[in-house]
Amino acid sequence: MTGAEGFLLAMGLGLFAGILSGIPAMLAIAGVPLVTALIAAAFGVFDLSFLNFYPARVWGVMSNRLLMAVPLFILMGVLLERARLAERMLGVLARLTGGSSRGMALSVLAFSALIAASTGIIGATVVMLVLIGLPAMRAAGVDKRLAAGLICAAGTLGQVIPPSIVLVLLGDQIGNVYLEAQQRAGNFAPDAVSVGDLFAGALIPGLMLVAFYALYVALRLKPAPLTAPPAPRDPVPAAEVLFTFLPPVLLILAVLGSILAGVATTTEAAGLGAVGALLLAAHAAEPRRAGRWLIAGAGFAALALVGIGMGGMGRAAAGSPAALAALAAALVIGLGTLWGALRLWAAGLLQGAMTETIRISGMVFGIVVAASLLALVFRGFGGDRMVAEMMAALPGGTYGAIALVMVLIFLLGFLLEAVEIIYIVVPLLGPPILGTDISPIWFAILIAMNLQTSFLTPPFGFALFYFRSVAPRDITTIDTYRGVVPFVMLQLAALAVLIAWPGLATWLPHQIFR
Repeated sequence: MTGAEGFLLAMGLGLFAGILSGIPAMLAIAGVPLVTALIAAAFGVFDLSFLNFYPARVWGVMSNRLLMAVPLFILMGVLLERARLAERMLGVLARLTGGSSRGMALSVLAFSALIAASTGIIGATVVMLVLIGLPAMRAAGVDKRLAAGLICAAGTLGQVIPPSIVLVLLGDQIGNVYLEAQQRAGNFAPDAVSVGDLFAGALIPGLMLVAFYALYVALRLKPAPLTAPPAPRDPVPAAEVLFTFLPPVLLILAVLGSILAGVATTTEAAGLGAVGALLLAAHAAEPRRAGRWLIAGAGFAALALVGIGMGGMGRAAAGSPAALAALAAALVIGLGTLWGALRLWAAGLLQGAMTETIRISGMVFGIVVAASLLALVFRGFGGDRMVAEMMAALPGGTYGAIALVMVLIFLLGFLLEAVEIIYIVVPLLGPPILGTDISPIWFAILIAMNLQTSFLTPPFGFALFYFRSVAPRDITTIDTYRGVVPFVMLQLAALAVLIAWPGLATWLPHQIFR
């Protein structure tokens, strides 16, 4: 073992110990490589001039327009969570299903897919489902193990159903690593990989996973034979259903549609999502009819700008009808957003939402900046060359390397958050794989689904810890594990299907963007 290899091993062990020690992850991710580099430099093994590149790397991260979408998507999710839209949606679903166990469980699954796409935060989604969905399912007669497993599994859907923060971060890293790896391989004009590609690529696998869950739940909860006439259902007015589900559905469609249709960039769509979530939360908190109409009008104006394609009003001739319509819509949006922000401030919701957004965003960007230092020190030791040689020697070639990376990500998912894994593993182990003809979109969706599986797998899955933190005492840890195992099997089956048919992840992006 050479000196560089020894220091790399020590850095890996120190990083592992630092993260498990409980100190903030970004301090461990940045501190351990820095200390290792300084000690190695004293022995003449590391050239400290490598660290001169670090300020430029930090500037590159902080000036990355794509990463500006992260706090905006986080704000969107936090506002929707605090607007208490979830309680109303699930209440309407419970009345629509008439209280049957199968109908209630499928309603919770459908609701979870929708709310996961809106928030994209595992902890918030799982806790919300435990507080709202678990009592409803238990009251409908759903077995506690099945209910626990369904909530944990459904709470992780935000990892793969767009718009997902994980996919935004993966898009940033996969795009950069793929470009660099292809250029090293001699391809100096590779096709760019965007977040829109990953959003489109994740749609079919994500919906396939929801279908697997739904089929399992439907088979487990077969309707009991009727021994008496069914009790009359509580009628749900069509207007109530429409006004409960249409706004969040339109918001998600506007965010996704604007990206996939090319009307807006990912960052612009994230801004639209944040404004839309603010308007929805303010509409729920506004007691006066005039204020509600103003907020609703602002929302419709925003949808009009996206749907008609007027977002680029700078391309319209001055004084043209298109430019005037866009200016009028922008004015309505501005007034509605200002009024909505004032209402949320008065209700005490905006302050908490902004504080939570700043906290989560600070954690994400702290890890991103720290991981940049880790990658720099790793390359300074020649780690990228060692990884390439190791993967080239693996049996199975590129697919053997992919299998190794997937197993490593699965195991790390027990210990690290998705952000840490994306910014540590992808830059270090991704180049040898992405330098081949493997589809980067397929590889990214594999990583996202693998992370989701890891977060669900006993005994260390993060979703299980979130569930246990708020679950009632009569649902034991063993009950939770037994309930989750079938859903883990479904996840692995979906992952196997995606491995066997990469076109599930690549077909839609090529139809839309190529």
